Amino acid sequence: MLGLMQNWPLLAYKIIDYAAQQHPRRKVVSRSIEGPIVETNYAQLRNRALKVAQRLVAHGIRPGDRVATLAWNTARHLECWYGIMGAGAAYHTVNPRLFKDQIAFIINHAEDRLLLLDTTFVPLIESVADQLPTIERYVILTDKAGMPKTALINAVAYEDWLAEADGNFSWVEVDENDACGMCYTSGTTGEPKGVVYSHRSNVLHSLIACMSDNFRISSRDVALMVVPMFHANSWSLAFSALMTGATLVLPGSKLDGASIYELLEKEKVTFSAAVPTVWLMLLQYLEANNLELPLLERVIIGGSACPRAMTKTFADRFGVDVIHAWGMTEMSPLGTFCSLKPETKSLEIEAQYDLKMKQGHPPFGVEMKITDDEGRALPWDGKAFGRLKVRGPAVSSAYFKGAGGNILDDDGFFDTGDVATVDEFGYMQIVDRSKDVIKSGGEWISSIDIENIAVGHPDVAEAAVIGVRHPKWDERPLLIIVPKKDRTPTKQSVLAFLEGKIAKWWMPDDMVLVQEIPHTATGKILKTALRDKFSNHVLPTAQEPAARTGS
Repeated sequence: MLGLMQNWPLLAYKIIDYAAQQHPRRKVVSRSIEGPIVETNYAQLRNRALKVAQRLVAHGIRPGDRVATLAWNTARHLECWYGIMGAGAAYHTVNPRLFKDQIAFIINHAEDRLLLLDTTFVPLIESVADQLPTIERYVILTDKAGMPKTALINAVAYEDWLAEADGNFSWVEVDENDACGMCYTSGTTGEPKGVVYSHRSNVLHSLIACMSDNFRISSRDVALMVVPMFHANSWSLAFSALMTGATLVLPGSKLDGASIYELLEKEKVTFSAAVPTVWLMLLQYLEANNLELPLLERVIIGGSACPRAMTKTFADRFGVDVIHAWGMTEMSPLGTFCSLKPETKSLEIEAQYDLKMKQGHPPFGVEMKITDDEGRALPWDGKAFGRLKVRGPAVSSAYFKGAGGNILDDDGFFDTGDVATVDEFGYMQIVDRSKDVIKSGGEWISSIDIENIAVGHPDVAEAAVIGVRHPKWDERPLLIIVPKKDRTPTKQSVLAFLEGKIAKWWMPDDMVLVQEIPHTATGKILKTALRDKFSNHVLPTAQEPAARTGS
């Protein structure tokens, strides 16, 4: 017996239809690439998205084609997303923080036909344009006055290109399982791999994100979308904000503390999401200028582990609730949120902070397990470390063009590459990336835990921990520190700060100071570069007689 419900396909462009119908005058505020802060609304955004779709179809774009965007978070970029999906094509967000050869690789691998880009990135694309044979036209996201001189083929100013459409257009009909978006992994090992989102997966993922234990976003919120649209599907905010009718604020290219604070204060922002480095810059700016955040209620922090000191500063100083989140490009990307379940409310405040350092519990729509190397399930006791695997309606089943081969286990779970524990309450904590975990004397040491505690030291701006060869223990931790400005933390003071907070045998064997720590295109610490740089580092303990003899 079948249910007698209507067949209402889950199509991503229905989200902007809803926003324009139910919240037509809700503001969309952008810091434009040209500089000024400009306003539009959801009704106007939809009208312009229809023109984008109309122009793409007129160009010859057909369902299944890929259209690339290389742009910051602005209303123009957002309307391009919806226009591309409305034309039946798939938006392909190109991350400008990738290396040039990686950018050329992913554009060619995706076989993008058009590239819509901000003026900021014209020189970057000019430098690789001769390597992009599939691109038929470059649309520069500006008007005639802002159009730069460029040698890019068939380049046109976006506003001129858009003016050729009248908006008398209907969205192209597609199946909910058809592709509507693409994002490539950052490619820290091997070539980047394409993750292909469907209309159905984007809609379901955004519905999941809006739930009360997750974003908790509504039409009463003013949402600042700091996380770039080119970073893991914008953490769904390009969909969730419209789906709920929230006022949307887009920061453009300026992500420094002063610029973010200006938008938070001027637009009365209540909710935001970004990686820790953005919030670090904001907190430093607030501290230096003795400023407050009277209206901001909560922030989502993900992309890399959120330091305890950051969570406490937001809560104790500014009254802002930090929700630690975790996910990955292959998960659309949200996988867990660290909201407090009722059974944890009785915990003492410091124990609650301990809990909030975990990546959180998965929402409905994300199934999770941890296994040993043989695929056997491990207990959820908060102690057993295992490979973290996931499945769900917004989790990848394969990479574009079959890159990487079969990526699912026999039960349909995707191996995230993370090593994690899950406690009795269902809270997951990343111990490390499987390739970054330090194996010392047959036991595992979490570099992430040490890093998160070390950045709480008053003289430390950023910390990284890697395993360095040791003749007795195989590997031992090396702590790499970026000092705060005009500070010089000593090895003795930092190790003393760590005492009692980590197991004694986890204590780093040495510490070095550096001016900066390398990061990936998505803001994560680039451990491969650090391991290369310090591959010949000799630990003091490696010179001890007992260590040399292996006794």
